[in-house]
Amino acid sequence: MDWNLRACSRSGHVTYAPSEPEFRTKLVASTPLGEAWRCLRCGCYALGQPQGSGPARDAPVLLRGRALRSAFILRALAVERFIRGVLVLALGIAVLQFKSSQVSIRQLFEKDLGAAKPLLNQLGWNATDSGLIHSVERALNAKGSTLDLVAAFLILYGILQLIEGVGLWRLQRWGEYFAVVATSLFLPLEIYELSEKVTVLRVAAFVLNLAAVVYLLLSKRLFGLRGGGRAYEAELQEESLLEVEHSAEAAS
Repeated sequence: MDWNLRACSRSGHVTYAPSEPEFRTKLVASTPLGEAWRCLRCGCYALGQPQGSGPARDAPVLLRGRALRSAFILRALAVERFIRGVLVLALGIAVLQFKSSQVSIRQLFEKDLGAAKPLLNQLGWNATDSGLIHSVERALNAKGSTLDLVAAFLILYGILQLIEGVGLWRLQRWGEYFAVVATSLFLPLEIYELSEKVTVLRVAAFVLNLAAVVYLLLSKRLFGLRGGGRAYEAELQEESLLEVEHSAEAAS
């Protein structure tokens, strides 16, 4: 996949007129319809006046090549966070709704279970010693304060996931910091869950979150790693200048 062409097809070309003659003359072409300037991202020519001008070092910083792949990864993570946040929020609201009708649900469960026990016994399933039945009974007999804490935790966690998703989708640096901190806080809980019981879903979630933290820390130079924010900004500025140079070289 040509990530540069894909980005230009969605958001349009980006043209720039460097003040340096060695770059400027190689980025512009004369056509019967007027001037056409070479896109700094995909290399195609676009008719009309350039969108900006000035020194090559001040050319717009574009997401291209590796940076576009990075943006795709971050937005894929954002989608996963959106889905998880919505599901967790829905679960938290469901817990609150369950609390409001806990008594009636418990009475209905006990009535139906009592009526079903003779049939279950005939089928060879001892409902009295069933772990599943005991888990349901514990949930139905949980204190209101316990349910409030569970619902509050779920709702807070869901909101954090949605905030994290917004920051990652918008490719904001605060979103990257937020994602690392929020995800790292819940890694110990995921490790504890794995120590209790190993499932494919738990392992996949832990590996995904751990990989996301490591990727963001290293690729985005967060918390001073690999030179920190200044080195990251300097890298973007250097890539901006290289975009002009590479586009000019390709046009020559």
